[in-house]
Amino acid sequence: MLIGALLVAFLLSIFLTPFVGKLAFKLGATDKPNERKVHSKIMPRMGGLAIFLSFFITFLLFTNDLWEQLPLLVGALVIILIGIADDIYELRAAPKFLGQILAALIIVLWGGLEVEFINLPFITDTLEFGILSTPITILWIVSIINAINLIDGLDGLAGGVSTIALVTIATMALIKGDLFVAMVALIVIGSTLGFLKYNFHPAKIFMGDTGALFLGYIIAVLSLLGFKNVTMISLIVPIIILGVPISDTFFAIIRRVVNKQPISAADKSHLHHCLINLGFTHKQTVLLIYALAACFGLAAIIFSFATMWGALILVTGLLLIIEIFVEKIGLVNSNYQPLLKILNFKNKP
Repeated sequence: MLIGALLVAFLLSIFLTPFVGKLAFKLGATDKPNERKVHSKIMPRMGGLAIFLSFFITFLLFTNDLWEQLPLLVGALVIILIGIADDIYELRAAPKFLGQILAALIIVLWGGLEVEFINLPFITDTLEFGILSTPITILWIVSIINAINLIDGLDGLAGGVSTIALVTIATMALIKGDLFVAMVALIVIGSTLGFLKYNFHPAKIFMGDTGALFLGYIIAVLSLLGFKNVTMISLIVPIIILGVPISDTFFAIIRRVVNKQPISAADKSHLHHCLINLGFTHKQTVLLIYALAACFGLAAIIFSFATMWGALILVTGLLLIIEIFVEKIGLVNSNYQPLLKILNFKNKP
């Protein structure tokens, strides 16, 4: 059944994407070249609608209890409507943010999805979030939505990174015996892979905010469904799975603080921009980031089976590798090299 759901979603996406591309041109949902874009001609966006429709149709075909899963679908529909509106009218940040919060509220308050407590090693048995459960859960969902949206800067990048994250989530869900999370993840994987046929470099269509917001929403929700109310060590697993978009978002904030820019300011210094500036081609940059995402996914799986101390050592090692990589490629700026300066100082005779 799981493989069948993936195949149906994949074939539907391949079939629907060209029609969505034509619809995007008719509605004016197009992406025009500018100094921040890497493409040189007008492109249809809103391609994420094909991903959503493929997911929605397949979900209806394979789910057993539609009413129970209605909050998930309604939240997804809100995100899709916000994404479509932004792809057509280029909304300001405020209505987009409010739409994301509304989608998160639906799945949290109506769907009952909340991280209520975690078990902290070495400190206390259980940390109850209490009244903070709802805002913490909403913050997670909105943060992941925007992390996926921020990394959507090259042909096939957000779709590929999201697919790798979803493959990791599906794998861990199958290991835990959570067939629902595995099925939803596989449906979205199929829908995204079908779209990537048209979106990989050189792209014929962009997913736009319609796709990036939807993928971020689904990944955020599935990661909570699979890992909520667990130990502190297990709670880190979804963060590792989403290491690439979370790191890019985190260092984008650091970069803007260091450069004394507004946090919401757009720039051309994200991970993919830095790699291209180092001389990698468009396709090489995307494949390199895919490899990084796959390494994070593998680390997450290893992490989930590690002992307490093994997990702590793995996290420490990952953080050091990320920091060195960030400083090497100039993700914050060319002068931000605190760790490299320390290492160079120690290496001097």
